[in-house]
Amino acid sequence: MGHRAEETPRGATGTRRGHSTRRGPSRLGQTRRAPQGLALLTLTSLGVVFGDLGTSPLYALQESFHGPHAVEVTSGNVLGVLSLIIWSLLVVVCVKYLTLLLRLDNEGEGGILALVAMLRPAGSRRGRAVLVGLGLFGAALLYGDGVITPSISVLSAVEGLKVATPVFEPYVVPLTVLILLALFFVQPWGPGRVGVVFGPIVALWFLSIGAFGAWGVLRAPAVLAAFNPWHAVRFFQESGWHGFRVLGSVILCLTGAEALYADMGNFGRRPIRLAWFSLALPSLLLSYLSQGAFLLHHPEAADAPFFRSLPGHALYPMVVLATLATVVASQALISAVFSLTHQASQLGYCPRLTLRHTSSVQEGQIYLPAINWALMTACVAVVLNFRSSQSLAAAYGLAVSGTMLITTFLFASVARRRWHWPPWALGLVVAGFLLVDVSFLGANLLKISEGGWLPLVMAAVVFLLMEVWRRGLELLFDKRDTHAVELEKLLQALSRSPLPRVRGTAVFLTGTRHGAPPVLLHHLEHNQAMHEQVVLLTVVTENAASVEPSERVSWQSHGQGITRVTARYGFMEHPDVPRVLEQARQLGLEALADPVTFYIGRVMLSLRRGRGAPLWVKRLFRLMLRNAPPTTDHFRLPAQRVMELGAQVDF
Repeated sequence: MGHRAEETPRGATGTRRGHSTRRGPSRLGQTRRAPQGLALLTLTSLGVVFGDLGTSPLYALQESFHGPHAVEVTSGNVLGVLSLIIWSLLVVVCVKYLTLLLRLDNEGEGGILALVAMLRPAGSRRGRAVLVGLGLFGAALLYGDGVITPSISVLSAVEGLKVATPVFEPYVVPLTVLILLALFFVQPWGPGRVGVVFGPIVALWFLSIGAFGAWGVLRAPAVLAAFNPWHAVRFFQESGWHGFRVLGSVILCLTGAEALYADMGNFGRRPIRLAWFSLALPSLLLSYLSQGAFLLHHPEAADAPFFRSLPGHALYPMVVLATLATVVASQALISAVFSLTHQASQLGYCPRLTLRHTSSVQEGQIYLPAINWALMTACVAVVLNFRSSQSLAAAYGLAVSGTMLITTFLFASVARRRWHWPPWALGLVVAGFLLVDVSFLGANLLKISEGGWLPLVMAAVVFLLMEVWRRGLELLFDKRDTHAVELEKLLQALSRSPLPRVRGTAVFLTGTRHGAPPVLLHHLEHNQAMHEQVVLLTVVTENAASVEPSERVSWQSHGQGITRVTARYGFMEHPDVPRVLEQARQLGLEALADPVTFYIGRVMLSLRRGRGAPLWVKRLFRLMLRNAPPTTDHFRLPAQRVMELGAQVDF
């Protein structure tokens, strides 16, 4: 048996990624929401989608005028930087994400892995492989974002205490660590419970910064001239190379823009757009303009323009509100990392991890213990190492700019075949976005030695693990296909030499929809008996976010009590094998004889040199395979009815 590859290895998702053939309208286009439902979704989206973008005024303008890459606080520079921030928000967020990218959905879901799933399978295999690799690296960068966002957001809010009095300075870092620890320790409760008040908190935050922003602008209305893009052009003309470096700080106003796209499936296009244009965008613009207006008259306030521009009596309440808002922003990124990991697992880019559903109503509310504690450890380490939002800002911009650039490349590939625009029109749009993205990325690459290395290192580690897992599964599946036995030959052999039948039903989980699964052959060889009924069950993960319930289950009888059942799931869904069998019964499958026993396989790899991949890749894959949670949890199998059969594979 040493030559047989197991069908569903521990930690794998069941089978190779499928390719959805459904091309109907997405869920977003089919759903009509009542006005009261729209209002609730709009309020909720403020907390989940815009928490990160909403807290960027705490540090974006500050980094432009204070720090190693700051420019001098002059009237021309203030209007120039403000103009860059304003037009970055308008072009990148309003045009790129809200107008164009939100129109590209994969069965209602968005995000960088959704774009990867929408890449055309046909055409140049090498070109698609490059784009998939870019998409995976962009997803890996988001893990760095998930570490840096909670760290810099909470740190920048707590630093507001130093503005009130220097007495609080020694307590900024310890207090930040305590807040982060509390945030991660409540994650097992689920985002639904800890996030009940997220929307109102962020709504209050936007209303507050908008009101104080309007008050500040009224005191110096000349700052409204920043809406003229000529001030941005003149800023580069006068500042030259130093002005280009400031783009590494300006990009901080765009942190969280990817969340707009990633959270499309949770809220829909309309609530996100309504929340942005009705409250988030006006409040952000007023807040940045107010800080700029204050700097025009108080250049010495460049170290903390947000807090120093507030009225004295509002400082402490706004520090508290800013801290709450940054906790919300951090929660949004943590939930996004959970969702991203689940998608990557379903698409075959990482092993399964222990997953808990924290809501009986919302399927997407999940908790991954291993990812949660890893993020907590990384966040605390980052805060203790960098100790200030200014030091951490250099690391932040590179993750954001890198992901934005990769998203543009994937957008160009997917939009070309989805929208059928004339090449010149799509090329013009993409060229404009690339000009912006490359400029931001170039400015941030100059800060690698100051902290920009952090997201690159984290992304490289995550990307390496994804590629090792993907390559290892490919080799394992190739081994399985090489030694596969045709089901017809097995049936003929059983017809010539019948085996004793035992009472009950055996369900064999297999990663292929063709041939006899090795775990079944292993069982027959060692036990020399068959159950009354045998079910060969394959769970297929489609390149779509979800699958309609009516298309979930199909089955085919092969005679001699053997039935093949295929269950299809989207990469945002979680398989439930007992429910699949129940649905198969409803579709006409004969009642399964009790007791029902689930058979799963477990691979034991015997490594060999020179077979498909370097030895270190195989060793790392074996380590990941050994430490993956059991298949029982992933497929929701009743543990007391599961039997595991091991097989050694030359790898």
